[in-house]
Amino acid sequence: MERPNWAPGDIDLERPSVARVYDYWLGGAHNFAADRAVGQHTLETMPELRGVVLNHRAFLRRAVRYLLQQGVRQFLDLGSGIPTVGNVHEIAQATDPRAQVVYVDIDPVAVAHSRSLLGGNDHVSVLRADVRDWMGVLASDEVDKRLDFDAPVAVLMIALLHFVSDEDDPWGMIGGYRDRLATGSFLAISHAGYEADEETDASKEARRIYDRDVTRMTLRDPVELTSLFKGFDLVEPGVVRVPAWQPESPADVEESGQRFPGFAAVGRKA
Repeated sequence: MERPNWAPGDIDLERPSVARVYDYWLGGAHNFAADRAVGQHTLETMPELRGVVLNHRAFLRRAVRYLLQQGVRQFLDLGSGIPTVGNVHEIAQATDPRAQVVYVDIDPVAVAHSRSLLGGNDHVSVLRADVRDWMGVLASDEVDKRLDFDAPVAVLMIALLHFVSDEDDPWGMIGGYRDRLATGSFLAISHAGYEADEETDASKEARRIYDRDVTRMTLRDPVELTSLFKGFDLVEPGVVRVPAWQPESPADVEESGQRFPGFAAVGRKA
């Protein structure tokens, strides 16, 4: 396979990645045949999946706007993925051009494309790192020089934590970031999951394909998601289906939204 000029030389073009499959579902162009193949196979099993990922992106936009209304001007976007329309810096800097953003992702295509896109923006940094290594992320030059942890910071974990297994201790990981944050900081999470006995056969098959060909997912229910907000006070409306978190339109929470396979919430550090 010919390597595109935007693809870093240290990646395996035959191995699908979370960021690039997600990019395919969002209609992006920074993915390879292997990503498209597994992405399409999963879509054929669960056609609504493209709408699911678009809803996670919509939650990101609503959450960032809410955080801006609360006076937050610093954002740490963990597992940020390949840039697409409605990135954090675009939303934040439309309100305040001096808003500071650090994007963190482990995927080299996501990082390379982010750096290319953001060249010349003096208020944004991009870090290639494993977000589970919270000590390394927080000690990095990109974070240390960009964010002032004596002031509120919003930590964003959008469609991220279902790729962090219980064995990898997401509670401890979040606690590491939380303990560095000042009072008045925020945590925003969107997460794949279902209520008990709610997952469909189609979803189970789609997840089996994804687990086998890309990476294992860990679905969590609202109680489990709530447990990840230890040390934060949930803001209204609490843990709800992704489309139901401060929706822009009543149509967002119609019947299909009430069955949405994932939950979201925002919490404030007291």
